[in-house]
Amino acid sequence: MDLVFILTVLIVVCALAFDFINGFHDTANSIATSVSTKALKPRQAILLAAVMNFAGAMTFTGVAKTISKDIVDPFTLSNGTVVILAALLAAIFWNLLTWYYGIPSSSSHALIGSIAGAALAAEGLDSLNYSGFIKIIEALIFSPILAFTIGYIIYSIFKVVFKNFNLTKTNRVFRYIQVATAALQSFSHGTNDAQKAMGIITMALIANGYQSTNDVQSWVQLSCALAMGLGTSVGGWKIIKTVGGKIMKIRPINGVAADLTGAAVIFGASALHVPVSTTHVISSGILGVGASHRLKGVKWDTAQRMLVTWVITLPITAFIAGIFYFILNLFF
Repeated sequence: MDLVFILTVLIVVCALAFDFINGFHDTANSIATSVSTKALKPRQAILLAAVMNFAGAMTFTGVAKTISKDIVDPFTLSNGTVVILAALLAAIFWNLLTWYYGIPSSSSHALIGSIAGAALAAEGLDSLNYSGFIKIIEALIFSPILAFTIGYIIYSIFKVVFKNFNLTKTNRVFRYIQVATAALQSFSHGTNDAQKAMGIITMALIANGYQSTNDVQSWVQLSCALAMGLGTSVGGWKIIKTVGGKIMKIRPINGVAADLTGAAVIFGASALHVPVSTTHVISSGILGVGASHRLKGVKWDTAQRMLVTWVITLPITAFIAGIFYFILNLFF
């Protein structure tokens, strides 16, 4: 059997595995607030998130095209199949490690850092498409800042509008509203995060001569959507506990503000065809809401640990991907 075909199949399998892991690793963020406030029971929240993630993944492909061409050029990358496989293995390793310890690390950072690290190991500094890579890094940096700001503003507006309302009745109403906002946030997650695996598979198909454009084929979109939906159905309880309770005590009105913030920023990024970290966006939105509600109510030590993880993910995954590349290069 052709070695190129075997490697391509391996990449597709690993990309779908990454998407599945992403489903229970990152999707936990999109339903954490609704579970924390008891707006939804855990099983209900996971089922809702799985369906909405699938729907979101089937709706957009713009981010996939960005992933497939803006970090490295698959048309010119020599030994590109090994580069892509090494990147996937490194991203999967990091996602599983951070999931095991309940750390809401970014799958986006892991994948992008891994692609860059494997490409650098293969061809050095000239391998990166710097204009596209910088655009992606800028989106990853500024989206959490934007989410924090929007979360702060939305909750500040809520405080003014609902200040004379009965707190118990208001929270009861917002608990129902939160079902809709959790669905909206899960849908937005699918429009961005599922695209990353689609982009990887498309990159592999181009590098191995199976297609000549960066258009996402229908079977690629469907398989990635299914993988993320199935991964979501497994659930990520450890990360739900961190995001849903260890940043701040979340009430329904806080949760709605945070959900609206996350969905708005992620939808904006998907419309601009740029990948963002849903982990960063959702967690930063919660921090913004918490800061607006009561600064002392935010558990800043948890936020600090999360920030450290966000900062180190790119360089660590790049290093791990480089090691995987050198190992794989001995065999392929």
